[in-house]
Amino acid sequence: MGLRHEARLVLVAVQFLTRLPVRIPLQDGRFDPAWLHACARHFPLVGAVVGGWGALVLAGAAALWPPVVAVLLSMAATVWLTGGFHEDGVADTCDGLGGAVTRERALEIMKDSRLGSYGALGLGLTLALKAVALTALLATAGPALTAAALVLAHGLSRAATVVMLRLLPYGGDLAHAKAKPLAQQISRAGLAVALGWGALLAAAAVLAGWPPLRVLAVVAAMALVVAVCARWLRQRLGGYTGDALGATQQWTELAAYLALVAALPGAWELA
Repeated sequence: MGLRHEARLVLVAVQFLTRLPVRIPLQDGRFDPAWLHACARHFPLVGAVVGGWGALVLAGAAALWPPVVAVLLSMAATVWLTGGFHEDGVADTCDGLGGAVTRERALEIMKDSRLGSYGALGLGLTLALKAVALTALLATAGPALTAAALVLAHGLSRAATVVMLRLLPYGGDLAHAKAKPLAQQISRAGLAVALGWGALLAAAAVLAGWPPLRVLAVVAAMALVVAVCARWLRQRLGGYTGDALGATQQWTELAAYLALVAALPGAWELA
């Protein structure tokens, strides 16, 4: 039951976070909604898969086109694989929390499918910074290390969302939550599993050639973003929402690339 159940939870996480066609082995012919909550501990593993897909596209494209083209194709590939799931969270979060509105009004705006000026600016700047940072990384560190960075950043940024699930209560309208099982605090055991995946990904990045201190800088930068987002969300909404988790993923992923590029001599001049 143990390993089979964990394998099932991995598939649930893949189905939830990506558009990959996976078949979930049911229990007594039924899907248990509790699996959606429990599968969060495997989000970093799914993030690593998404990053690995982006890394494959990056490596292939870098052999044919300039770094900026390879980076944009890689980003497009990961957006396609996830259906823009997290990017949508950035836009909605910026729209809802960009202005000086009440909590109730912010939640109302975040549920609106229309894109506002704050959302457009927030998403545009996030993607632009990510593209420039990755281009600088590819031009200076090379395809192999940049590929490893993609796997690391995508995996650890999903771990960051699990940390948020532990730090904060649900701050949205529970009656209208799209994924109600996720609208509850994750257990310590679940957080430990997610952090364990993160530790394995950090070790893999070191084995791939990234210096340990650089990987620690990535973890520190991402932890800082999580702390800032958690404080901001607690003050504005009283907790997290699904959109806020998506924004946290995107901004911690960006923080990872910025931390890696910061110590590379001449990186920004080559971007």
